Amino acid sequence: MTAAPCDRWLDPVCAIAQRAAEAILTVYSQDFEVICKDDNSPVTAADLAAQRVIEEGLRELAPGVPVISEEALAAPWSERRTWRRYWLVDPLDGTREFVKRNGEFSVNIALIEDHRPVLGVVLAPVTGDLYAAARACGAWRQSSPTAERVAIHVRPAGGLLRVTGSRSHTGVRAATLLDRLGEHETFALGSSLKFCVIARGDADIYLRLGATSEWDTAAAQCVLEEAGGAVLDLAGRPFRYNTRDSLINPEFIACGDTSIDWAGRLIDPEDAA
Repeated sequence: MTAAPCDRWLDPVCAIAQRAAEAILTVYSQDFEVICKDDNSPVTAADLAAQRVIEEGLRELAPGVPVISEEALAAPWSERRTWRRYWLVDPLDGTREFVKRNGEFSVNIALIEDHRPVLGVVLAPVTGDLYAAARACGAWRQSSPTAERVAIHVRPAGGLLRVTGSRSHTGVRAATLLDRLGEHETFALGSSLKFCVIARGDADIYLRLGATSEWDTAAAQCVLEEAGGAVLDLAGRPFRYNTRDSLINPEFIACGDTSIDWAGRLIDPEDAA
């Protein structure tokens, strides 16, 4: 398959994300039921409504390009291993935050090519905050549908470090590792929006220990990388997608200033083993 310039798909994917956000907000404004999936994670009618909107939109935009989504059965590895290009989607990232009604959830749509995210859109439905990027095109933020698009960049790390982390998943081990950074301040945020605050220069690092899935990180990774940052495993290797049967990510560091050896500062070799 000959690679096509993905930037031509960026505006249409943003429009698909907007339609998914509208479907989510329709459910958000009402009483809704929460169902636990087999892995004990929650799912609501909003997840499923957004899934339908996104899947229909992507199939119309790019017929024949496969879609992997949290709310749809993934193709078997025997089939996936042959894919060079596919969509990777989380229709509602941060369902726990959706259930809490704190607004910290997002629509995530990524295009993966040769195991790397080459297009990413992250949209926060409640605020309308939109982050988007495509390979070699940079990253931008639009604070509302009527606002101008503003290019975003990570900031150089200096002075007091700002560390963002999960609002629903915290632990003693992460706090212990982050203590190795020295003096820093922390703030919690839901969903993949943590990557985006690093991309726009309002935080320096996000350390995630414990399980996440590939659809949780891909879109925001593209935004962060195009803003000058990186997503690395605990050995300091860049994240890659669809390289094995499992769709579970390794533990990782999302960072802004890539001139710093964050893995070396945080992780002993025994921690990464």
